Amino acid sequence: MSTRFRPVVSFLLAAAFVGPALAQDWPQWRGPNFDGSAEAKDLPTDFTKEKHVLWRADLPGPGASTPIVVGDHVYLTAIDPEGGQLVALCLDQSTGKLLWQHAAGSGYRPGESGEKTWLHPRSNYASPSPVSDGQRVVFFFGNGDLVAYQPSGERIWARNLQQDYGDFTFQWTFSSSPILYDGRLILQILQRDEPVNGIGQADAPSFILALDPATGKEIYRHIRPSNAVKESLESYATPIPYVGPSGRAEILIVGGDVITGHDPATGKELWRWGTWNPGHREVWWRLVPSTVVGDGVALVCAPKRAPVFAVPLDGEGTLSEDALLWKSEGRQNPVSSDVPTPLFYQGKFFVLSDVRSALSRVDPKTGAVEWTTSLPQRALWRGSPTGADGKIWLMNHAGDVLIVQPETGSILNQIAMGEEDDDTIRSSIVVAHDRLFIRTNSSVFCIGVGKQ
Repeated sequence: MSTRFRPVVSFLLAAAFVGPALAQDWPQWRGPNFDGSAEAKDLPTDFTKEKHVLWRADLPGPGASTPIVVGDHVYLTAIDPEGGQLVALCLDQSTGKLLWQHAAGSGYRPGESGEKTWLHPRSNYASPSPVSDGQRVVFFFGNGDLVAYQPSGERIWARNLQQDYGDFTFQWTFSSSPILYDGRLILQILQRDEPVNGIGQADAPSFILALDPATGKEIYRHIRPSNAVKESLESYATPIPYVGPSGRAEILIVGGDVITGHDPATGKELWRWGTWNPGHREVWWRLVPSTVVGDGVALVCAPKRAPVFAVPLDGEGTLSEDALLWKSEGRQNPVSSDVPTPLFYQGKFFVLSDVRSALSRVDPKTGAVEWTTSLPQRALWRGSPTGADGKIWLMNHAGDVLIVQPETGSILNQIAMGEEDDDTIRSSIVVAHDRLFIRTNSSVFCIGVGKQ
């Protein structure tokens, strides 16, 4: 978000939540500012799996979701391999004690019967992150189950979006996370228009869905068209809200080879820009990173090794190709990201490239690359970066945490938090209440200065 307008925007975003979420909470996947940044102080940089660990909580199984922290509670999802269940969990933020755990999944799995309900190629259905406004917490799973609980653990409502709107049509594990904004629960379902691997619908529509968070009832369902084809229609990104200098609020949706801005109240499309896929020639360009807003710019990461694109905000109608502000340049390896969503922190974009094992700092106005740091290549870096306490925090598939100095790109420390055989950890690092929350396949660690 623009440094110039950020205080106003942050106030408007905070006011859009209907519950008593606290300023130091991490209430949804990309944190309190929807950009991966958080306010914090005195975060330790010399922790280990024993040192500075305030508590460690064991999990029933893995999950790709990132925890959220709201008040005294830590919420996250996981799978229970023994029971074949998708579970919603709530931990005490101070102690790590398990407050409640519920089998939140309905068991719905399209196109198959008698199969384990939590599996999908390359991942599992405990991939979307939960969201909370302090009054309720909503869990979403890749099989379409959407469940709301009170903080005390009582179920408020539940529904399955595949049962209600038709089977999802995705090649991989659907993992878009919901957001709560302006009194609405908002999700994006950007999918193929033909069955894949025997699952899905012919002519399946892509749409934005807004529900009443108190009841789960539909407020609107807006069809979002795209000229993309096959896998390029698929998006695993999350909606991102934005409030411009004029006070106009919109929801940014990325996928299907375009980025669009929508009225949060109706879903109506306000503007669109695209494409990073001219002629829609690339048919296997599913999109994973969400857009991130900084300094009046929406950053979009095209798939694979393609560049990142800076798109102007506050538009009207279909923007011309010339409206693009800049894109990353490079003879062979431009700044790019195939999976991680970039960070906006201290007035800069930080783009983590999983395909290059590199982190780059980029000026939002010009696209100038101010530094690029090569990262250790023991495992893929696919967790999205977090900015807090004057540092950047990264974690790879093996659970190695990297702490980077944002001014210079120098690596301050590398810390192994995973187990010896871990290679599929996908969670991002969470910062809330001056603590680090690190989720591996088997545990959640709470790191702080209170314990040596």
